Amino acid sequence: MLYQEKAVVDILRKAGNEIDLSEDEAIVLLSQTNKRMINKIRQTADCLRQKQAGNNVTYVVNQNINFTNICKQKCHFCGFGKDVEDQNSYTLNLENIIQKITNALKKGATEVCIQGGLNPNLKIEKSSLKYYQKIIISIKQRFPKIHIHAFSPQEIVFISQEDKLSYIYVITELKKAGLDSIPGTAAEILNDQVRNQICPEKINSNTWIEIISLAHSLGIYTSSTMLCGHIENIQEQVEHLSHLRNLQRKSIEQKYPAKITEFILLPFISKNISSFPSKYLQSQELNFDKIFLLTAVSRIFLGKWIPNHQPSWVKLGLYRAVETLKWGCNDFGGTLMEENISAMAGAKNGTYISAEKFQQVIKSINRYYKSRKTLYDYNSDQVY
Repeated sequence: MLYQEKAVVDILRKAGNEIDLSEDEAIVLLSQTNKRMINKIRQTADCLRQKQAGNNVTYVVNQNINFTNICKQKCHFCGFGKDVEDQNSYTLNLENIIQKITNALKKGATEVCIQGGLNPNLKIEKSSLKYYQKIIISIKQRFPKIHIHAFSPQEIVFISQEDKLSYIYVITELKKAGLDSIPGTAAEILNDQVRNQICPEKINSNTWIEIISLAHSLGIYTSSTMLCGHIENIQEQVEHLSHLRNLQRKSIEQKYPAKITEFILLPFISKNISSFPSKYLQSQELNFDKIFLLTAVSRIFLGKWIPNHQPSWVKLGLYRAVETLKWGCNDFGGTLMEENISAMAGAKNGTYISAEKFQQVIKSINRYYKSRKTLYDYNSDQVY
């Protein structure tokens, strides 16, 4: 036992000096069950958070728009995607989208996040790319200053396959239309054995990495995510983190004009997912202790390269999301206004939190809050 504790202490000392941990060292940290050792891991993550991101807790006022839930893919962890003939399937028209953004701007939104199902019926002149471009162009014509954070790597590949175009061409043309950044969703776990069980129709790990790297090389910033708490093990979690670290290192060392802006841990919600391969998980509540530990180890493993870490308050709930601010997170994410993907999976924590509520809970733990924009440039110099 003393030998194991010494190993943890040695790893944390190395981490405190911002020396990259090996995958094996990260696995040792994630394997801990001793509360005293876990608290030391938390303290190290919190110290690194302060060193790498400061004491300000940031957030963005944004509007989330899931423009269609019709999807040709059937992912086993998803309660959002529907067939076109399903009674509760939908597709928003441009007028719907414009109205949502209009309402969001009245609340101070600086970003619109747009993602949807893979709907092969959405085309202009038989082109999916033209349809997606039309969404962006219509928004930018009406709201030229709004930041458009849209279309995951999975959606980029979908457009490419539908129109028989290269990934680089699709990303380039979306950028020309006005796309500002890409959400790093659809990553799930970057291990293809796991992906083949939970989302066999989705892009593989290498394709997700390729799309993100291409975006960076073309000057498109991205976020990054991990879906955790399903059938993956800690070795696969660390493998995922390692892929992200290598990807970010490449973007920085190659001097690409863009990189990963943040890392977001997404706990798996299974309540309404009848098709998930593990029936056991459908009756299980989230293991928050494991989520907090993974939050801390993610900061320790990635923070030197990706300094902004964010919880999912939609999945965790507001007050557990606040707790992650003590485990390495420095950002609260977005107000969202609405969010359908987690809600359809069974999340019960709401789809909108006002900026005022964010500010209130951040102050409750004696931290400062600061409104930011998508790329972590601040709305003003004032900190509260």
